[in-house]
Amino acid sequence: MTGGTPAAGETLPGAGDEGDDAVDRVVCHVDMDCFYASCERLRHPDLAGEPVVVGMGYEPGESIGAVATASYEAREFGVDSAMPISKALELLPRREDADPDDPDAPDPEETGRYVPVDLDFYEEVASEVKAVLRDCADTRREVSIDEAYLDVTDRTSWAAAGGGGSPSDGGGADEEATDPPPSGAAGPAEARTLAEGYARHVKDRIEREAGVPASVGVAPNMSAAKVASDADKPDGLVVVPPGSVAEFLTPLPTADVHGVGPVTEETLAELGIETAGDLAAADRDRLAEALGERGPELSRRAAGDDDREVTPTGLPKSLSRESALPTTADEATKRETVSALAADVARRARERGCLYRTIGIKAVEPPFDVNTRARSLPGPVDDPDLVEEVALDLLSEFDDARVRKLGVRVSKLDFAETDQATLGGFDAGDGGGQGQGGKRETRSEGGDGGKLTDWVDGPPDRGGDESGSIAERERRGTDEGQASLGDWS
Repeated sequence: MTGGTPAAGETLPGAGDEGDDAVDRVVCHVDMDCFYASCERLRHPDLAGEPVVVGMGYEPGESIGAVATASYEAREFGVDSAMPISKALELLPRREDADPDDPDAPDPEETGRYVPVDLDFYEEVASEVKAVLRDCADTRREVSIDEAYLDVTDRTSWAAAGGGGSPSDGGGADEEATDPPPSGAAGPAEARTLAEGYARHVKDRIEREAGVPASVGVAPNMSAAKVASDADKPDGLVVVPPGSVAEFLTPLPTADVHGVGPVTEETLAELGIETAGDLAAADRDRLAEALGERGPELSRRAAGDDDREVTPTGLPKSLSRESALPTTADEATKRETVSALAADVARRARERGCLYRTIGIKAVEPPFDVNTRARSLPGPVDDPDLVEEVALDLLSEFDDARVRKLGVRVSKLDFAETDQATLGGFDAGDGGGQGQGGKRETRSEGGDGGKLTDWVDGPPDRGGDESGSIAERERRGTDEGQASLGDWS
């Protein structure tokens, strides 16, 4: 994109604001590529280009466990997510077992690198991604640790990048606004749009700020955006403008339709339905007989009809804000940063009408040593001054440390109409929390290794989105190369 990075909340030129209630929605589906393997490559650059297998319940040198993620290079050998490690080792032996001088040892060119899951580290990287998404979209639905939907209709539009209306109007595209679509990318319209430029901005920020690649699909509805993000992996960007969704979907196999898992795919094949076009044109009463209510819904999706809105799932468990800073930052700079973060977090809590029972900080020492400290309060409060006071007190432990990022969090949120703990509750004398030095005494919950649940505004569950269904999880496990270990929440 040209003209610099748009500020949070800024609408890009060309976004529809003329009061037209029928403005086409712009939905991005962000899907991290082999996320756990990408995280391992982030801290171990020597893994770049290597077949990488990340194992759940796996210990180096053992054959017990299951594949959590197989990189694209590993998948070329047949290794896939949810596969037993023992089976993966038959297809792709460990690099450590290769010995050029042993004729019975595996060929080094046909071996891979096996590493155990490090979920704490992956969650830290995921929080970096989440921070970018939060800055780029006000409306988000986080599906899992490596996947999210964004509604960016208020940030951009389907207008042609060079001005002159929508892509179908023949408006000229700005040759410097975006790069050409990747080779083989789907997206029937030739004119590039502002929506494509904004999606590329999101994608580039994720790689620049979190250090891991993502594939992004852009479309006027959720299911088409989901299919688009899968169409050019890895590191892809596929745009499907309004009016082109059915054309984009028609030739695809039914397995690519959002919500179709292996069992449903087999059932559809028995009905003679092989492509999304077949599914869109199929008799919906017949589909209902075979698949229940999901049958007609899948047919509508295959036809490009999906009116679901991108909505968050449930209330957040915590509110947090983080900021990167140079490792040379002095004590005063760190304190100023934490004070600003504390004020912002307290403001967001007040705007959402919630109280909080725990205040914490995060300090990330280079390269990726995550430290969290927290204190519990006697009861739920809304007290911005207290957030700053506690956060600065917790920060004092890191006065002399080199840190690359600081964060402030409030958690154990209370959205109910409850009485707020008063300051008297902190100063109540015996058993009331008053320490000898006159300082509010709070219980420390600190420890190293912050969890994602502590540091992102995640929902407590996935809600009712079909992407959480058994069939869809099965498809994610086999087609997308990543077994889910947890959600963004």
